[in-house]
Amino acid sequence: MTRREEREQAFILLFEKSFNQEIELEELYAFAVENEAITGSEFVKKLLFTTWDNVEDIDSVIEKYAHGWKISRISKVALAVLRLAICEMRYLDDIPVGVSINEAVELCKKYAAKDDSAFVNGILGSVSKEAK
Repeated sequence: MTRREEREQAFILLFEKSFNQEIELEELYAFAVENEAITGSEFVKKLLFTTWDNVEDIDSVIEKYAHGWKISRISKVALAVLRLAICEMRYLDDIPVGVSINEAVELCKKYAAKDDSAFVNGILGSVSKEAK
């Protein structure tokens, strides 16, 4: 399985979690693997759990750069994509920032509304500039 496919699986589970706050993430992951909704891998688990463990910090970054937007107004798809990408950019040193941004935009093009990819790209570009 490619990193792109693994990232997509982590995205799907994060998106699912946004509708099922009461379910523990470990349970959601195990259920998805058991029912073959995802293949699962160490990278999927690392990305998923690192994102969720740091979601408050990640959301504060999103709010900082999403000028005029509150987290609650951002689509659940774009929010899940942003959370994953910012997690990669801030907590996973082995992934180049440009790859994280590109992969996030591609996920948006596949799953989100038409304008979400530009919105996500803009926020991630600002996060990237700050990191430098």
